[in-house]
Amino acid sequence: MTGAMPAASLSPWRHLPNAISIMRVALVAPICGILLQRNWPAALTLVAVAGISDGVDGFLARRYGWQSRLGGMLDAVADKLLLISCFVILAWLRETPIWLALVVCGRDLVIASGALLWRLLIGRIDPQQSLLSKACTLMQIAYLLAVLLTLAQWPSPPAPAFIWPVAGLCVASGLDYVLRWSRRAWHARRTS
Repeated sequence: MTGAMPAASLSPWRHLPNAISIMRVALVAPICGILLQRNWPAALTLVAVAGISDGVDGFLARRYGWQSRLGGMLDAVADKLLLISCFVILAWLRETPIWLALVVCGRDLVIASGALLWRLLIGRIDPQQSLLSKACTLMQIAYLLAVLLTLAQWPSPPAPAFIWPVAGLCVASGLDYVLRWSRRAWHARRTS
């Protein structure tokens, strides 16, 4: 059966990971509004829902073969919008160090700029998260949850304990992206 679609791609549930990512994008505006109102328990709840849904959509996509190029892009956009928004607002409210928000945003700016250059100079890009990048995202979510737990006056691990791991993983994963994609770009330009 040449050209037959895999059974997973025919499932009526195959778009569920993308729908979850779209829900995460839709949560960004309410989370920003709630953070600006300093409604810490509500912000904690929504950020926790977004963080858990990030793991759920990735698990479903991998487990059932529901991965797609669109899904990879939606997942990345949802992560970036949520994390950057939260870090910027919390820094503006003086609830997290400004320099940490700059490191988080700087890393994502470097990655987005590199992706744009790749698209302009080489062609189509397929988003691929490294293990280091996944660890960085997970640590950023853990840090945000610790900060919000503290602000909501719930028992929590000390948020300052996460600051240097977040910063270190941002720098390491940013450098990893630059080096890996620079090598790929050099190879792609040489072979074209």
